[in-house]
Amino acid sequence: MPETRSPGWQSLWMVVASFLFGCMGVCVKLAAVHNDSGEIVLWRCMVALLIVSGFMLIRGRHPRTAHLRSHSFRSLSGFSALFLYFYAITQLPLATAVTLNYTSPIFFVLWQFVLRGLRPSRLAWLALLLGFVGVVLLLRPAVDDDHLLGALLGLVSGGLAGLAYFHIKELGALGEPEWRTVFYFSLFSTIGALLWVGWQGFHWPEFDDVVWLIGAGVFATGAQLSLTRAYKSGKTLLTNALAYTTVVFASLFGGLFFGERIDLLGWLAILLIMASGVMASRVRFTKAKAP
Repeated sequence: MPETRSPGWQSLWMVVASFLFGCMGVCVKLAAVHNDSGEIVLWRCMVALLIVSGFMLIRGRHPRTAHLRSHSFRSLSGFSALFLYFYAITQLPLATAVTLNYTSPIFFVLWQFVLRGLRPSRLAWLALLLGFVGVVLLLRPAVDDDHLLGALLGLVSGGLAGLAYFHIKELGALGEPEWRTVFYFSLFSTIGALLWVGWQGFHWPEFDDVVWLIGAGVFATGAQLSLTRAYKSGKTLLTNALAYTTVVFASLFGGLFFGERIDLLGWLAILLIMASGVMASRVRFTKAKAP
């Protein structure tokens, strides 16, 4: 009897990815005590670059591509999103920073409208409305304290991540393999982080921080591999829904390691953003009619 195509259990790789992303967030927050966001991004991307390069060397793969411009756009948006996301993690409760970054499916809908001229459906508008309400509620406590900048930059990271996913989808349509996309993202991000660190002034991390910096890169790479397998072999809708277990792991880790607590209204905001993200992943687009 043939195997069922795209079995649902393969989507459980997304839970593995979410757990590893949560572990990455803990490492970033611990490393941020003595290192700024640019330095953490540098270590995270260098580790990923070494792992992917080792894979390419072992498997005899090469990075030559006819779509370097598309990789550049994806890498620029992804690097900017990652940089701001790590900054948000250092300023906000872990679950809050993760949730703001996970507004990316909502922004992905907007980028489809802006860059491709596709017309959102009613479901898309409902997802955008729920996401907007959720973001307003989640930003509510940040307006009253010193974390407003971190919250806003966390939201911008979600917008840029949505743009990066837009370019990833375009690269997939061009036939680019996932490992090559990860390679160029890691390469360009390492270069960008080196420029930032060179401008800010490089310093070697303290011995204890090396564990957290390397850990962030290892966990992030494992999460990316698990995420890729979930989307490739699992059911897309179930995988999109399970992606939000990252918020659950982040809230658990935030409470366990950092004593962070989220109030009832904050949880309502997180649920609204999660619901809007799942709805956004089901959106189908049509070409806008010419005026």
